[in-house]
Amino acid sequence: MRRKRTNKKENLLPPIVGSRPLIAILGRPNVGKSTLFNRLVGAKLAIVEDRPGVTRDRLYADTDIWGKPVTIADMGGFEANPEGDVEVGISKQCLTGLGQADLVLFVVDGRIPPTNGDHDTVSLLRRSGRPAILVINKVDGEGYEPDATELFSLGLDPSVMVSSLHGRRFSDLEDLIYAALPEATEPLEPEVNDEDVCRVAVIGRPNAGKSSLVNRIIGEERLLTLDQPGTTRDPVDTYFESKGKKYVLVDTAGLRRKRSIPGAGPEKLAVSAAIQSMDRCHVCVLMIDTAGEVAEQDAKILGLATERNRAVVIALNKWDLVDKDNDAKKRATQRVEDILSFVPWAKVVKISAVTGSGIDRLIQRVDEAFGEFGKRVGTSAVNKLFEDLIDHHPPPMRKGKITKLYYATQVSTRPPTFVVQANFPEAIHFSYERYVQNRIREAFGFDGTPVRVIFRKRKRRGDPAS
Repeated sequence: MRRKRTNKKENLLPPIVGSRPLIAILGRPNVGKSTLFNRLVGAKLAIVEDRPGVTRDRLYADTDIWGKPVTIADMGGFEANPEGDVEVGISKQCLTGLGQADLVLFVVDGRIPPTNGDHDTVSLLRRSGRPAILVINKVDGEGYEPDATELFSLGLDPSVMVSSLHGRRFSDLEDLIYAALPEATEPLEPEVNDEDVCRVAVIGRPNAGKSSLVNRIIGEERLLTLDQPGTTRDPVDTYFESKGKKYVLVDTAGLRRKRSIPGAGPEKLAVSAAIQSMDRCHVCVLMIDTAGEVAEQDAKILGLATERNRAVVIALNKWDLVDKDNDAKKRATQRVEDILSFVPWAKVVKISAVTGSGIDRLIQRVDEAFGEFGKRVGTSAVNKLFEDLIDHHPPPMRKGKITKLYYATQVSTRPPTFVVQANFPEAIHFSYERYVQNRIREAFGFDGTPVRVIFRKRKRRGDPAS
């Protein structure tokens, strides 16, 4: 009897590794691991492109196999004998993921005979003692099966021929996974309420130290870090807890100027994914390399975050490299103030992701910004402020008529949003809106978060519904 398939969808939260069986996807570059990952999860979470080396960090997602909760880990292309810093770093990440796994899906390309690297990987799996399934991928139809049988010589059992792209024989694969999963010996940890979790997107230019910061905070080489731009491709969600508070850190690809990014390729997809990550976070931490030149691109990235009405904390990274040079400190500080002056409400923290200096202070600032991002002010207090505001600085007149502000209230949080009813909302100039925002901040705080003020036409009885 076929087990019931549940609807799969992208989770708002990343998994808590260890709370449910972990399935690691292992294989050489470009064998279709990310396509397999996306198919199992039921959402396009991993960047997929027909070239090797697109996936670099471990990417986790929660899903279920025939109703049994699991965590799937997509990993970079594994080389048994890697060459080059990137390949060595990716293989190290894969070995870490293998050490966490309860089950391994070893993926090979059904159109290519087994390689020496495939045999070496099978030997590694046997030594690890991890249960494994041989997934012969890219077998898009029965006509491809005879050529793929040579891969059975790897001697890994059980095995299955599939097409991750088309979903061919995926039910057979899921049957094998279900049978190989360990029985739960402890109850799963309760699901984390998204309202309780502060989602933090770490953004910035390439090589600003974003992945190093995430690794430092969680105390693990969770992300690949190299002294070259473009190391991170997929946005990688990492859950952690500190002092009873819950966070999700989202490491994103470095954002370069548009003309520096090729018209097509994984970097363009990674940049798009990084921008989308801002939309689903609460706080953006803008990483700036103060040991280098603070650039206009930093301001543009900050602009992307403020356009999306996200709370912001600015982290001046590598401060340890300029801390003992007074001239360098002055130049960096002045440059930051000049370029980022349009967001005076954002807090600035001086840190070193390498030494850990300032990290506790950074987390404190993130907590404060998250709190202000969700703060609500009572209507009576808001209207009292507006009465005083109008007395000291009334809104501009419209064609000789007085512009009246009747009633104000905070209608939502994340970000804090205020609606003001007026007789002539079209007469409110941007400068007056900025004045109102500043007065709201003076009265109620809201440090670290944008404040939206919307002026609307006051409705009278008998007015048609809009």
